[in-house]
Amino acid sequence: MLDPWVPRLYRVTSVIRELADTVSLELRSADGSLNSLEAGQFNMLYTFGVGEAAISVSGDPSQRDRVVHTVRAVGAVSRAITALQAGATLGVRGPFGRGWPVGFTQQHDLVIVAGGLGLAPLRPMIYRVLQRRDRYRRVVILIGMRNPEEILYRPEIERWRSRLDIELEVTVDRAEGVWRGHVGVVPALIPRLGLEPASTVAMVCGPEVMMRFAANALRDAGIPAERIFLSMERNMKCALGLCGHCQFGPAFVCKDGPVMPLSRIASLWQHREI
Repeated sequence: MLDPWVPRLYRVTSVIRELADTVSLELRSADGSLNSLEAGQFNMLYTFGVGEAAISVSGDPSQRDRVVHTVRAVGAVSRAITALQAGATLGVRGPFGRGWPVGFTQQHDLVIVAGGLGLAPLRPMIYRVLQRRDRYRRVVILIGMRNPEEILYRPEIERWRSRLDIELEVTVDRAEGVWRGHVGVVPALIPRLGLEPASTVAMVCGPEVMMRFAANALRDAGIPAERIFLSMERNMKCALGLCGHCQFGPAFVCKDGPVMPLSRIASLWQHREI
């Protein structure tokens, strides 16, 4: 059995520059072992001599010979990760946490709401849904970014948009020039959907303030709190529920999440110190 405290060596096999400060790294195990990942889980990525950071899985979970992480350079560790080139080696611990409820959502209408880099943890779930489209009813994907220049996975979004079996809308907080899409925050799109509350499940990931407004809009549309799932991003250090950095009331995001139903966390959101 693998020791969850000991990083395994992975090799960077490709690097895709998504945005000026954001890259997607494809990693493969140095010993050729296969991954067992669920959409919504995360790994701890360790850069030698710098440190470790929790990064959500953002690739296709069905591709077990590789793992993809999309990383934005916001601190010392993430800057070191985004500076890696193909052929480099880093340490990986994981996967950790509870992912999106893939089985629970089947045979329902599905609404996926992503804000900013929150699209990365949702992308594996989108892959799952598109690969098994016949298992879902209506599928709606709402994506919000700060401006058109920060749209993540733009070529892939265009491919998704061309499909006739899903509804996809991209909105930006502000735009200038040639942008012809929607302008406004992504939660504002929810009331326009005409959802059927009795048959709808929602998944949300993004900045916490965006998730709060999206959750409120989904509740206003009649979706029960137990069928609204959110990915909580907290300061995870050990990933095993021991250090307490990611404690969220009585829960630990690293092992009880990061994906949690709104019914579990709504009362905790009322306390600013949490």
